[in-house]
Amino acid sequence: MTKAKDHTQVLLEAIAAEFAALPEVEAVVLAGSKGGRHSDESSDIDLCVYAETEPPEAWRAKLARKLGERASIGNRFWETGDEWISKQTGNIVDIMYRSPDWITEQIDRALVRHQASVGYSTCFVHNVLHSRAYHDPHGWYAALQARTAQPYPDGLRRTIVAKNHPILRGIHSSYLHQIELALARNDHVSVNHRVAALLASYFDILFAVNRLPHPGEKRLLVYAMSECPKRPADLQEQLDGVLQAVSPVGNAHLPERVNELLDGLDSLLQAEGLQIPAPP
Repeated sequence: MTKAKDHTQVLLEAIAAEFAALPEVEAVVLAGSKGGRHSDESSDIDLCVYAETEPPEAWRAKLARKLGERASIGNRFWETGDEWISKQTGNIVDIMYRSPDWITEQIDRALVRHQASVGYSTCFVHNVLHSRAYHDPHGWYAALQARTAQPYPDGLRRTIVAKNHPILRGIHSSYLHQIELALARNDHVSVNHRVAALLASYFDILFAVNRLPHPGEKRLLVYAMSECPKRPADLQEQLDGVLQAVSPVGNAHLPERVNELLDGLDSLLQAEGLQIPAPP
């Protein structure tokens, strides 16, 4: 164990011990890249605190002053949370507050009811599976992880394809059509926005084909190349071609590059016997 990891471990145990004193806290878990296998020393420390009621902001501010500096308490831009910089490690500590019922609903939505989203359909499944509990006195989080660690449902696999595939290029308002319109308007901001959305649905489908929960926003190509045995043969080259063509210098070729990327995905879906919805 490196010195940096020693300091991180001590910090995590200290944070968990503080939250353990609050009776409303059900679990404290390390999530994000440090909870999995794809972190480095500069990665944020992402913690999820599962509690029946949100711990008081005054208490959280006191914790931040004790263990950190430059705190921002009560952020509500995405999930409710706090951010501060650890005095011990120099890392950003990002603490999110969730209710046990809420995360249980997210898991049931995917694994029980097989409901897909437009991109990132199974991120919370991945989050639960790849988090490490530092406080779980009643075994609630361990039980949630055990229930989440089930074989990937075929029904979910198919609904993710059905939800995300048509909007790639199969309907009138598809991402490809929106990209073409943005290019015609010379609207480079819109081009970037629509390409990002297209790639979100592309990777959602690719991970579903491989029966893998979606890992989130970071290192998607690295993850796909290392963890997805079923993938288009030229995935990296095709994706590089799309990203290079996003620039104003190369975007005359962007629709062609996008079609090449999607042709590879369609071939994979056909090989897997996953029905591609017909265009209207």
